[in-house]
Amino acid sequence: MTTESKLTFFRQSGWLIVATTASGVFMMAVHVVVNRMDPAEYGVFFTLLRVILLMGFPAGGLQTVFAQQAAAAISEGEARRLSEAARAVLRGTFVIWLVMALIIFFWRSDILASLKIANPAALWVTVVLGLAGLWLPMTKGLLQGRQDFLGLGWVTILDGVGRFLAIAIIVQLGGQAAGGMTGVLAGQAVALAVGIWLTWKVWRGPGASFEWKPWLRRVIPLTAGVGAVLFMTSADVVFVQIVFPRNQTPLYMAGAMIGLGLVTFTTPLAAVMFPKIVQSAARTQETDALRQALAATALIGVFAAICFTIFPELPLRIIYVFNSTFWKSAPLIPWFAWCLLPLILANVLIGNLLARSQFGIVPWAVAVATGYGAALWSLNDGSLLTTEKFEAFKTVIQTLGLFSFLLLGLAIWFTSTLKRR
Repeated sequence: MTTESKLTFFRQSGWLIVATTASGVFMMAVHVVVNRMDPAEYGVFFTLLRVILLMGFPAGGLQTVFAQQAAAAISEGEARRLSEAARAVLRGTFVIWLVMALIIFFWRSDILASLKIANPAALWVTVVLGLAGLWLPMTKGLLQGRQDFLGLGWVTILDGVGRFLAIAIIVQLGGQAAGGMTGVLAGQAVALAVGIWLTWKVWRGPGASFEWKPWLRRVIPLTAGVGAVLFMTSADVVFVQIVFPRNQTPLYMAGAMIGLGLVTFTTPLAAVMFPKIVQSAARTQETDALRQALAATALIGVFAAICFTIFPELPLRIIYVFNSTFWKSAPLIPWFAWCLLPLILANVLIGNLLARSQFGIVPWAVAVATGYGAALWSLNDGSLLTTEKFEAFKTVIQTLGLFSFLLLGLAIWFTSTLKRR
C-alpha cells in the first residue's frame, strides 16, 4: 500500500470515527434525557434497543453482502445486477418483517410479560422499527461498498441527532419507554430517507437478471457470520431483563451502555477495511487494510479499557449526570471493557475473512454463539437471584468474556491459516 493509500485509509477512518462518535454522543445523550423515565421503564427502553438489533439479525448479512457486491461492481453488468438485487431484496425483507410481525402478534402476551413491558405501544413501535432495521443497513452497505464514507458518515450522524431530538421532546412531555422508542423510530426514518436518496441511482438503475439461489449462497454465510457477533453483543441485555427483577435491571443496563459505546466507537475501522479488502481480492491486489484496522482497533480498545479500569465511575457520571443511582454500576465497567475487547478484535478478523469470501469460520462462529446462548440460559436456574446482584451481573459478563476469547482464538487461527495459504 502506497503512502497516499495509507493516508486515504486513515482519512476515511478518521471521518467515520468522527461521524460515529458524533452519532454515539447524541445516542448516549439520549440516556441523559431519559433519566426522567422511571428506572424500570428505562430498563425496558434499553432492552428494546437491543431487541431491535436482534430483530435486524438478517440485516447484518445484508449490509455486508451489499457492501461486498457494491465494492465489486466495477463493470456495467455488475452494476445492473446490484440494482436488481437491491430491489428484489427490499421486497424480500418486507416479507420477512411481515412474518416476524405476525409471530410477535400471536405471542404478544408472553413477550410483554417476559420483557416486563407495561405499555404494549412500546412493543408495537419496536416492531415497526424492525422494518427500518432491515432497510437502513442495506443503504449503509451500498454506501460502504461504493466507499462513499462521507454519505455513510452523515447517515450515521442523522440517526443519532434525529433520535436525540425526538426523544428529548417526547420525554420532556412525560413519555416513558414507548415514547423513547417512538423517538428512535423518528431518527431512523430520517436516516433511512437520506440513505435512500444518496443511493437512489442504485435503486432506480437499470437491472439485469437476478437469481436468488446464488445470491443466497453468499448472503446466508455472511448473515450467519455477522449475526453470530451481533448476537453475542446483545443477548446478555435481553437475558438480564428477563431473569432479574425490574428494579435491578437498570443497573446492568447502565454498565452495558458503556460497553455499547466502546463497540460503537471501534466499529468504523472495520467498516473502512471491508470494501478495500473486497476490491483488492477482486483485483488480486495486496492491501494492508487488515493490519492497519486491527492495530488501530486494538490500540483504541486497550486504551479505553485501561481508562475504564482506572476511572470506572467517570463515564457513568458523564452519561447519567442527573441520576447518581446509575453511578453504582461502576464495578461493572472494567468487566464490560475487557470482556468485550476480544469480541471487538474478533469482529475485525471475521470481517476480513468474510470480505475475502472465506466462510470456513462461519459454522464455528455460529457454534460459539450458540454455546454462549446455551451457557447464558443455563445460568437461569434460580441461583443468580440468590446471589448478590453485582456478583450475579459479573457472572453474566464473565460468561460473555469467556466466549469472546474463544471466538477471537478461532478468528486468529482461521486468519493465520489464510495467510499461510
